[in-house]
Amino acid sequence: MLTNIKSSRSQQFGLLFVVFLLLYFLVPENENSLLWRLPPLLKVVPLMINNFLENLMFNWFTVPVWDPDWKMYEDKPIFRIITRSIADFLLFLIIFIREIFLGGLQTINSISGDSLKAFKWIYLPALPWTAVVVGLFILGYQLKGLGLAIIASSGFFYVSIFGQWEPTMETLSLVLVTAPICFILGLSFGILGYLSKKVEIALQPILNVAQTMPHFSYLVPILVLFGIGDHAGAVATIIFATPPMIRLTILGLKKISPEVVESGLMSGCNRFQLLFRVLIPTARRDILIGVNQVIMQCLAMTTIAAFIGAKGLGFNLKVALNGLKIGKAAEIGICVVIIAVVLDKLSLAWANKQKNYFANLNFYKKNKALLYFIILTTILGTIAYFSASLFDKGFNYLYLIPFGEGLTIAPILDAGVDWIWETFFYYLNIFNKFLITYVLFVMRDAYLGMPVISTFVLVMGAGYIIGGIRSCLIVGALILFIALSEYWNRALITAYMATFAVGVSAILGIITGSICARNEISTKFILAVCDFFQTFPSFIYLIPVILLFGITDTSVMIAAIAYASVPATRYTVEGLRSVPSSLHDAASMSGVSNFQRWRSIELPLAFPHIMLGINQTLIFALMMIVLGALIGTEDLGQIIMGCLSRPGGAGIGLTLGIFVSFICLAADNLIRTWADERKKLLGIE
Repeated sequence: MLTNIKSSRSQQFGLLFVVFLLLYFLVPENENSLLWRLPPLLKVVPLMINNFLENLMFNWFTVPVWDPDWKMYEDKPIFRIITRSIADFLLFLIIFIREIFLGGLQTINSISGDSLKAFKWIYLPALPWTAVVVGLFILGYQLKGLGLAIIASSGFFYVSIFGQWEPTMETLSLVLVTAPICFILGLSFGILGYLSKKVEIALQPILNVAQTMPHFSYLVPILVLFGIGDHAGAVATIIFATPPMIRLTILGLKKISPEVVESGLMSGCNRFQLLFRVLIPTARRDILIGVNQVIMQCLAMTTIAAFIGAKGLGFNLKVALNGLKIGKAAEIGICVVIIAVVLDKLSLAWANKQKNYFANLNFYKKNKALLYFIILTTILGTIAYFSASLFDKGFNYLYLIPFGEGLTIAPILDAGVDWIWETFFYYLNIFNKFLITYVLFVMRDAYLGMPVISTFVLVMGAGYIIGGIRSCLIVGALILFIALSEYWNRALITAYMATFAVGVSAILGIITGSICARNEISTKFILAVCDFFQTFPSFIYLIPVILLFGITDTSVMIAAIAYASVPATRYTVEGLRSVPSSLHDAASMSGVSNFQRWRSIELPLAFPHIMLGINQTLIFALMMIVLGALIGTEDLGQIIMGCLSRPGGAGIGLTLGIFVSFICLAADNLIRTWADERKKLLGIE
């Protein structure tokens, strides 16, 4: 049966491709022909979004507000009052956290109404970097032992002695403010989605679009609504990082067995008690995995939020890249990677740590780690305070090593870049020119030469073959929304870049994953490598490719391939390792070779799981391609990036972000439908 279906599908796809080619070559290039390009009927959508945002900010539901400066009431829109209140609240929290780490008086003055300014001895001292390093050692040891303790403490030790402590704390302050808010919002909406099927159905399309929209698309409307600064970056981070928490909360609660629910009801729990004393503790691990995802998403977004004025490592990295200071950019990038790895390891260890509910511990045993931290912080703070006179230039290096005053490897990195250019420039240049001239530009021209009718026939035909009329109409509607805009050609350029990146990433991922899945040691190694690289914020992947290929399409493509190969490799390994060992033994007894076993047994069984990895690969590739606008591309990302400094750019940026999301969702529908069908045919859950 499976063979017949496969043969039938192959014939259908063959016929579809023939029809596509006929339309491709027979339909003439004519801007007035509906077969070539559709009219931009949705051209007004960005304008409608801009008008909507303007009405919200300046006209909608005005209320009288007392102005203390002018001593009179002024009519202000309620939405603007709300956004400003949210911004002030978030900025207050961010500054408060920063003062804990870096010292200051601003928050104290805001609470006291500046009444304490006269007392110059009142000052919130900085938390010494030595105390933070020691605290991370204690935390890592408590969560997972000596190994994690060394990783966490040495990572932040590196950050401090290289003079990146202040921007690192600025970045962490954003994460520490936004992550708890994302957790509360995600948990709340996740619970509502679990309790109500209608709420879950309503949330699904919102979550799908939110998780597939590029980073910059969030920034443009937030720039209009909240202005520029740390508060705007915090809002963008909250919106970007909350969806994974919602999904994982719903997933974790749904995984709870009915027996657990029945046990809770039989023990006399009401609905509230059942939820918070039975269901949520049972789903603890999945929920805490969601917290891990939230933390990593927050870190990634706070780095990108530098483009709307958020302080921290992302801002310094952007400045260094803009000034082509590659060594300094790489040095800052290393710090970002270290922070990402440490936060990832700590949050995962917290998620996986099992609580002992039967331990009867006294106060000291329960809180000894916290007590050790308080004692050591007090000791180190005292030492730092009384040792201030030992240092020149007025800097107390035991509290804080200022930016630019620590160690640096930027000159070494710059020298390494110069050596690479002097040694390999000829070969890199040849490869760059060949790839651009004979591969990328050829593909770009081929995509731009596609008539709109042939595109729809190909996409909707594939949807019909894979998932019937439902998938056909869904993918057709998603693509139609883009085709009726004035950005169809830009969308085709984005699609060609994504096709190339996904194709190469899939090949690399499947080959690498297939080789490493052969034995337990190589499997553990490659999964650890995937875990390591998956923690990198996408911004970081652009640094090494700029070193090698400069500001070209090649750089964007290689960064996208490197970023997108991670899920392709991971899902290949997991898919192949999920094949039952009994089938391996049966194949070996039949006398087949390793390659024959891989091709005929392992790969077909694992391919549905691998295709889900390809789905993630597509999303990763599109995210990096849009981000590649930073180093110059002609796709949708370039326009989205330009909207940050363009009057009325919010409507365009948000619309184009939705376009990218629709491309992802169209591909997601085809891949998931096909993978689910294959799983049913193979009897795989």
